[in-house]
Amino acid sequence: MQKEKIVVGLDIGSTKICALVGRKDQYGKIEILGMGKAESHGVTRGVVINIDKTVSAIKDSIQEAEKTSGIDIRVVNVGIAGQHIKSITQRGNINRKTDNEITVEDVNRLTNEMYSTVTPPGTQIIHVMPQDYTVDFETGIKEPVGMSGVRLEADFNIITAQTSAIKNIQRCIQNSELEIENLILEPIASSMAVLTEEEREAGVALVDIGGGTTDVAVFYENIIRHTAVIPFGGHIITTDIKEGCKIMEQQAERLKVKFGKAIAEEANPNEFVSIPGLRNRAPKEISLRNLAHIIEARMQEIIELVHNELIKSGYVNKLVGGIVITGGGSQLKNCQKLFQYMTQMDTRVGHPNEYLGKSQVEVAKSPMYATTVGLVLAGFRALDDRQERYIQFQHNVRPQKVEKAAGEIFSEKLLSEPKDYCSMIMIIKIIIN
Repeated sequence: MQKEKIVVGLDIGSTKICALVGRKDQYGKIEILGMGKAESHGVTRGVVINIDKTVSAIKDSIQEAEKTSGIDIRVVNVGIAGQHIKSITQRGNINRKTDNEITVEDVNRLTNEMYSTVTPPGTQIIHVMPQDYTVDFETGIKEPVGMSGVRLEADFNIITAQTSAIKNIQRCIQNSELEIENLILEPIASSMAVLTEEEREAGVALVDIGGGTTDVAVFYENIIRHTAVIPFGGHIITTDIKEGCKIMEQQAERLKVKFGKAIAEEANPNEFVSIPGLRNRAPKEISLRNLAHIIEARMQEIIELVHNELIKSGYVNKLVGGIVITGGGSQLKNCQKLFQYMTQMDTRVGHPNEYLGKSQVEVAKSPMYATTVGLVLAGFRALDDRQERYIQFQHNVRPQKVEKAAGEIFSEKLLSEPKDYCSMIMIIKIIIN
């Protein structure tokens, strides 16, 4: 019996390092078998700055995931983010020797050639995402396979990352006695977990508000069109509260989570919270309205940067699906309302339960685990839906043709020569070979 496929997603974030173990159930949904989580002290704004602390947190999360799932973990899908992530558009082409049908191999050859695109020193390509194709100067083609043509061209969204950042992640994984199966851009992983197919087709912007960064991914006509990483997230809001209220960082984080609001007008000016003072000092009284003002100022800055990226993408007026916010920062009260007010776009909070089935870890359906769930999904699905169809096409087209041909021959032989089974078998064998 074929061994059941198990996929492990590992999110190395600025706030937490999380490992999720998943498999497909009989309905094609993802069942989460176990989860491990550890505080992240060696990562800042999505970039590893301390190898030893990061390795220690990875080991802790993996051990917990192994204990809860009963699975021995050796291979993981890892996410990458950070301000160093860049997205560029590049055009590529190939010339074919004949004008017969374009094959999956032709499309893959064109995509693979784009990995040799020259990038700035110190960077390397992590993803090549096809946009629209052109066949013999016929533009606007989404899926060229099966068309006739000699010249095949396409625009590509090429995503690059800093080589040193990639190597530091690889070193952390290696020192944790693990192997990397796929290195995936985190906003792409998050989008796989929270966006519906209808939203990706209509046009939608995913905004993942993490601890160190806010990741943006723009989809239109089921194709990823633009990605960006903004170097601000939940941590910068906590720091603002810490400095504005003159309290400890742990106190600022608890204040943000429990009492924080993204719109100051929603906070009651007559409500105060008492924070214990340091040794031999009196408690500090903090107005919840003032707390909301601090949070709103920083959230407005983050939303403005997100909106600028949407304008930069060129698709801001085409996004019928509006904005989907996810990540831990999306759970801030009134965050959705502030996004909607400032961008004038429909906004919803994305929970990673679209493709999850019955799971042993229900907490995984929280927005803060969207990236990790997406990393698990990436082990079962291609990042581009077209690539998924091409893979199925390569696996299915030959058996279907054989079955159809064999069926026709079988029927014909039964009608004309019912006893001549040897010649029938020989003909079917020739077709299969």
